[in-house]
Amino acid sequence: MPSTIVLAELDADLQEAVAATRQKVADLHAELPRWGLVVWTAGNVSERVVLDGAPTDLFVIKPSGVSYDELSAENMVVCTLDGNKILDGTPQSLTPSSDTAAHAYVYRHMEGVGGVVHTHSTYATAWAARREPIPCALTMMGDEFGGQIPVGPFALIGDDSIGRGIVETLRGSKSPAVLMANHGPFTIGKDARSAVKAAVMCEEVARTVHIARQDGQIHLIPQELMDRLNDRYQNVYGQH
Repeated sequence: MPSTIVLAELDADLQEAVAATRQKVADLHAELPRWGLVVWTAGNVSERVVLDGAPTDLFVIKPSGVSYDELSAENMVVCTLDGNKILDGTPQSLTPSSDTAAHAYVYRHMEGVGGVVHTHSTYATAWAARREPIPCALTMMGDEFGGQIPVGPFALIGDDSIGRGIVETLRGSKSPAVLMANHGPFTIGKDARSAVKAAVMCEEVARTVHIARQDGQIHLIPQELMDRLNDRYQNVYGQH
């Protein structure tokens, strides 16, 4: 691709793929307030643009500081994998999410990741504030996360530090979620929908384990059984 990328000058098929991704990402943002995972303008969803089954060097992400009620396919921002906005037809003043560098870093360094989500959901963020992983106490955790939900390092917003922490924590892990210390959960998936699902499930187990722990001792599930639960859920459960 040229150094200055103009969306309107790209191949027609790629433009169509970008348009479809923008619509999908815009629609998925509605799921975050619907499930109570964000307040005000916090949080973001991104998805890597795929063409003919292959990931491209572009991804779509929420614009910074824009109300969820005002989000649409037309104001989703298109970026390269170095986190720079292309000339995508939106106003120059419309900047991508403050977490864009983190998303871009994940896409560059985690093969197979096609979607990234960040929320400030209450219970998951409370575990992050304590810098405490969510322990493996529910079969649902085995299904979706393959074990405990780990804690990532503290990192400031604005560069790729958060992205590095996500990759360092999740590389080699079955968990699609990480609790970034004193910040909140980030989730990954094969696409944005999978990452949104992981964010919803992360908050659900964070809340349930927290409540269970208030009334007594929780009982952990052995990792061997977690592995079996995860394999069944990922490879057998549902429609294929």
